[in-house]
Amino acid sequence: MNPFLLLWLSYHLLLPSKALGDDGEGKNVKFSIGAIADFSFRTGKEEMTAMKMAINDYFNYTNNKPVLHIKDSGKDPTQTAVAAMDLINEKQVHAVIGLRKWYEVAITADLGDRAKVSMLSFADTVPHWAVKRWPFLVQATHQQYKQMNAVAAIVGTWRWRKVNFIYEDTDSGTFSILPHLIDALQQVGTSIENMVPLPPLASFDEELEKLQRNQCRVFIVHTSLSSAKQLFLEAKKMGLMEKDTVWITTTSITDHFDFLNSTVQSAMDGVLGVKTYYPKTGTQFKDFNSRFQSAFHLEYPKEVTLVPGISALQAYDAARAVLVAMGGRTNINTISDSADQTENNSTIHGQQLLQKILQSDFTGLTGKYRFTDGALAASDTFQIVNVFGKAYREIGYWSEGFGFSKNILNKNPIYNMSMEILGNVLWPGSPRTMPRGWALPTNDNPLIIGVPENPTFNQFVNVRYDVEGKPSVNGYSIEVFKLVVSFLPYYLPYELVPYNGTYDSLVKQIYLEKFDAVVGDTSIVSRRCDFAEFSHPWSESGVQMVVHKRSLSQNRPWLFLKPFTTAMWSLTAFVNIYNGFAIWLMERTHHPEFNGSAWNKVGTLIWLAFITLFSLQGDRLHSNLSRITMLVWLFVSIIIIQSYTASLTSMLTIPRIQLNEYSIEYLKKTNAKVGCDEGSFVQKYLEDVFDLNPKNIKPFATYTDYPLALERGEIVAVFLVVPYVKLFLANYCKDFVVVGPTYTVGGFGFVFPTGSPILPDISKAVLEVTESGKLLEMENILLSTYNCSDSKENGVSLGVSSFSGLFYITGGTTTITVVLYLLRSLMRVNHRPNGSVHTTTESGDHIVYDVYIFDTETGSEIRQIGLGDLNNRRAALQIE
Repeated sequence: MNPFLLLWLSYHLLLPSKALGDDGEGKNVKFSIGAIADFSFRTGKEEMTAMKMAINDYFNYTNNKPVLHIKDSGKDPTQTAVAAMDLINEKQVHAVIGLRKWYEVAITADLGDRAKVSMLSFADTVPHWAVKRWPFLVQATHQQYKQMNAVAAIVGTWRWRKVNFIYEDTDSGTFSILPHLIDALQQVGTSIENMVPLPPLASFDEELEKLQRNQCRVFIVHTSLSSAKQLFLEAKKMGLMEKDTVWITTTSITDHFDFLNSTVQSAMDGVLGVKTYYPKTGTQFKDFNSRFQSAFHLEYPKEVTLVPGISALQAYDAARAVLVAMGGRTNINTISDSADQTENNSTIHGQQLLQKILQSDFTGLTGKYRFTDGALAASDTFQIVNVFGKAYREIGYWSEGFGFSKNILNKNPIYNMSMEILGNVLWPGSPRTMPRGWALPTNDNPLIIGVPENPTFNQFVNVRYDVEGKPSVNGYSIEVFKLVVSFLPYYLPYELVPYNGTYDSLVKQIYLEKFDAVVGDTSIVSRRCDFAEFSHPWSESGVQMVVHKRSLSQNRPWLFLKPFTTAMWSLTAFVNIYNGFAIWLMERTHHPEFNGSAWNKVGTLIWLAFITLFSLQGDRLHSNLSRITMLVWLFVSIIIIQSYTASLTSMLTIPRIQLNEYSIEYLKKTNAKVGCDEGSFVQKYLEDVFDLNPKNIKPFATYTDYPLALERGEIVAVFLVVPYVKLFLANYCKDFVVVGPTYTVGGFGFVFPTGSPILPDISKAVLEVTESGKLLEMENILLSTYNCSDSKENGVSLGVSSFSGLFYITGGTTTITVVLYLLRSLMRVNHRPNGSVHTTTESGDHIVYDVYIFDTETGSEIRQIGLGDLNNRRAALQIE
């Protein structure tokens, strides 16, 4: 039969009817208090001594001494329940104090509720619902759930991302504070990797072996003192108290550090503990401390440590609250005169007593004693201690909302959210440097790293099997990972294991704990972050579109204008006309055909402008200035003509892609088919981001299928991540080209479990490799192995800037010659008569002469040729 059912039957058979009476009964009965404690532990002994002291103090104030009935729980739930029934039924106590374990509370709370007997519990993990279910249950200790914020602050200071939580399987009350721990850890970016329940009355070897196989070496322990002793002794034997381990204990253990024997305390060397804080400087505590040591030594002379622990202080405050409430008061200090002594001969119990207890309002040994919703207010200040050898030292305090401080008793204490303000901490293994908080893999237990077995580009990951079926893994991704690992400050053994599946499922294997990491050409995608974390990307990010080249000259009737920009054409034409005008101006007197009507002059000028591009015609030029102008312009024109010819030839002979034709809108509008990697995130990216029809997206298993599919027109474009594009073009650069922008996505990264302690070191090593330039060297070596050379495309029209220097030369030369010509002409005007003979030629008795008549109105010269003999020479020179 169920033992709890037997207890229930025994309770109803043994419970007297008067115990269930109303509040008015029993007023003349001498009141008594029940106490349940475990005398096999120091805490039980302290509680009994402290409660006896409280009754004696009450008697000294009131001359009225209640009866204290003490029962031993004996570590047995059944014995605890029997003891509670005996106190309620036989001893008819008005209140029961004790019950430090949750299972004790759960068994006895219903008994007290039915009998209307207040049950004051010392358990610090009583669920909030329990007080509501059993109204006569009172939590007589300050709630300790805020200590989880202190624990999280310690973890957050040193940035440990994973912790193990160890608790007792028998204490289901632990789960009332577990949500507080989880929330607090999340605030500092940490999660619980393993929750380890310790079995009752058994060895913990199996549980510790499981923890030893895991990497996480940060342990938060919330157990009873007895379980903690056994736990740390076994952990010491198994090597779990060595360097790089972290152990943090809660108040359920740390509050009793004073009573540990040297063997246990030595095994706990380096442990950090969160301890309940209570003031030790006031006269109240000093008086209690002195009297307690005397009383405790008399009652337990074999005990070595006489200083009272938190158990004694809690028991004294709880007994004081009950005694004052029984006397109808809320403060023991007010009961000091004879009137009060007389009043206390009549006591209250039941519901009245419960209400008086809940109305308690005084400053006790443990701090402010005031109840809210059936429980004392939560403690918001805790002490941080550090085990050192066979003792422990108090290194500081933690306060809710303020953080850590070395001394909160100062007038203006200095707080900091980082525990580093408390100074050096002695960690397990005796190092003073911060422990890593996780165990390095060993050759016997290496990291199991998954790699893709069938990637699209096997240059990144190449898996081969020998005759025995043993895999051999190499490739660019593997080489990068090896280089990154070489930059780690420690040795990292690992084993590469091929995985045949999609990249998404490969990453998911980390979440399923099949792999410790994933290495390969794994793109950083948001949906994969639900299962793991990525390192800093070790490749360029982005998706690009690759298409087959087509001739740019198809259907281009105006292609001949393409070599030069519009500005270049305009400037060339202007310089041509300018140079033609300059030559016409300087040569018009020597060429009659340059004169005539205005239309004839314009035609001559245009003809001169363009004829100078193709011939020097120096024999027809009479002026040195015009010859200089023509020479410089011919030099410039030769360069321009050759440049034009080369550019046009390139455009006509080298195939080009029409860049503006290929865009996402064009692909959607034409319902074009495109390709991508099979199993890659790119397919979903094209569907969700670009809104392409899934039917028009064709995945390919290997990159060698892309060229043929593009050439045949099965697809018009292929979308690849940037590292793939570089490798693809390095192999097929002559026939394919990248068009359009680069669409930003994550690059390739190494994958580790969420919160992996190795991940920050890997990311740092990736940055170091990148900054060292070695990653770029490896990429260049990979791409250079293909040696795919291609003509440089020059699809950009030549502009003015390409020939600006030449235009400056020819323009400047022409301008200078024109200026010189005009200056010489002006000088002729100022020093020549209206008629003059420029040249004469004698031949026998005749003379041939050139006569120039200068027209002062028009500013031009009129040349006339005459013939005469020497006798008439003077007459010929007489010109009006």
